[in-house]
Amino acid sequence: MNHPQSHSFRSRLLLSFLIASLVPMIICSALLSQISRIQMKKQMETDAQTQTANLLTALDRVSDALPGAARALEESRLLPRAFTSREDTRVNNALFLATEGSRDLADYSLYDLQGRQCYSTGSVTPGSTLPVRWGILFAAANSGGKSVYAAPSAGEDGGNPLLQGAAVLKNPQGEPVGYLVMDVYEQNFQKLFAGKYGSSNEVLILSRYWHPVYASQSSLNAGLAPVLREQLLRGGHPGAETEEFRYQIQEHRPTGLYLVLRQPQVFTKSTMKLLRAASGFCVLVGILISAALCLPLSRRISQPIGRLLKAFSRLEQDDLDVHVSRDGEDELGQLAEEFNHMVQALKANRQELVENQRELNQAQVRMLQAQLNPHFLCNTLDTMKWISKINHVPQVALMSTNLADILRFCISAEEFVPLAREVEVLNRYVEIQKIRLSDQFAFLVSLPEELETCMVPKMILQPIVENAILHGLEGVPDSVIQVCAEQDGEDVRITVTDNGHGLPPEMIGHPYKRESAPTGHHLGLYNVDTILKKHYGEQYGLYLDNNPAGSGARVRARLPLRRKEEKEC
Repeated sequence: MNHPQSHSFRSRLLLSFLIASLVPMIICSALLSQISRIQMKKQMETDAQTQTANLLTALDRVSDALPGAARALEESRLLPRAFTSREDTRVNNALFLATEGSRDLADYSLYDLQGRQCYSTGSVTPGSTLPVRWGILFAAANSGGKSVYAAPSAGEDGGNPLLQGAAVLKNPQGEPVGYLVMDVYEQNFQKLFAGKYGSSNEVLILSRYWHPVYASQSSLNAGLAPVLREQLLRGGHPGAETEEFRYQIQEHRPTGLYLVLRQPQVFTKSTMKLLRAASGFCVLVGILISAALCLPLSRRISQPIGRLLKAFSRLEQDDLDVHVSRDGEDELGQLAEEFNHMVQALKANRQELVENQRELNQAQVRMLQAQLNPHFLCNTLDTMKWISKINHVPQVALMSTNLADILRFCISAEEFVPLAREVEVLNRYVEIQKIRLSDQFAFLVSLPEELETCMVPKMILQPIVENAILHGLEGVPDSVIQVCAEQDGEDVRITVTDNGHGLPPEMIGHPYKRESAPTGHHLGLYNVDTILKKHYGEQYGLYLDNNPAGSGARVRARLPLRRKEEKEC
């Protein structure tokens, strides 16, 4: 390996180390920052909802106090005289009792039907008036008996309340006799909202026309209220998030007021700028530290790898005397040691390969010599056949012909044959056995035409039939062996049955097991089962049981259906 390649590898290794050390830090920093922002935003939303609910609950006290006080006054039955005798102490006491629980929220006054003030819980001098053809009294008279609320303009009489509410008072006959008016001042709002929102937040109350009513900070009236009203007039949704603040807006339906809660943003421009600067500084420090740690480490890795590459280059040139020095006990040192072991193993394998090649050549010679013997036997059987015909011994001629065909079939190069060819060879074997046993058994074959071209391993039926002849039919009169082939879905099932003695109980089972056969017996069945399993898998093979229709054994061979044109079975 030359120097430029080494330098390139070290550069890539160093860059990889830097990326591996810095990228997780940068990603984690970004994720933590984003997660913090999301969590803070969720917390702000939760706090805003909680604080807004507290503020709305406080406004509910105001909206619930007026109708409650009106009912208490109507139940006192002092209203008819309240507006005829202006200095009735009992009416004044009834007014104070009716507003006992809410006088800290507002001042209450009784006005007659002409809008003249008759009684008051506040410091306002009795005798002031309110218009009855417009304003709060007019709205109350046309409200259908409901309490109404409004933010009075600066020009209205009655002082400077920020919010007014009015309810029509009726006598026992249901006739209006006057009005109960509630005046809520700035100090009332301050006391009402105290502790209901965070110290860093601000509250703004707007009327139904988005005019300011109360602000916890006076600058909100002149700054925030016009902006929200302008957004509303433009058809947009008032209130949103800005870079500095977040706004929570909620309508208080009983009074028609709008509650605006302003929260300062946690992640402002200056905060984000500071976070980016801190993150950049951390990344710079991380680069310096990573470079200081990664440079020696990259050199420690690249140098042993360079030595290994040089050794591999010598090995490619067939230098089996190459050796790599081992530096340390770490993985790279172990790699060098394993390389040295590999070289020694290659030298040993080369010597062994030469010996194996010599033995293989000798084996091929012996195999070629062994192939001459079957051909010699076939030629001898043909000579016996013609001598038998000349001497008029047809049985010997037939046996010689069949045996020669079977022998040629066995030594042929074909591994798979059509099922029709397999049955043809089986018939020749049966003819030999019939001559030997003087036709003591009958042999039947059922082979559908569509299965004749099915490819099967050669010589799988002869061992099964031979097993039936040798072990099942001895001493059985009128014995019969039947071979039946049939299609079973995508498979072929070949069944060999006989009416002989049957199988012993220990051999019956699905699938066939070699261990169940008596020692030294039924080797042909075992071989056939092994051939089928090796070719097609464990789900195929032989299945042994006794003939359910009578005496005798039944052996079934199961294998997949493969046609001749598929070139395999």
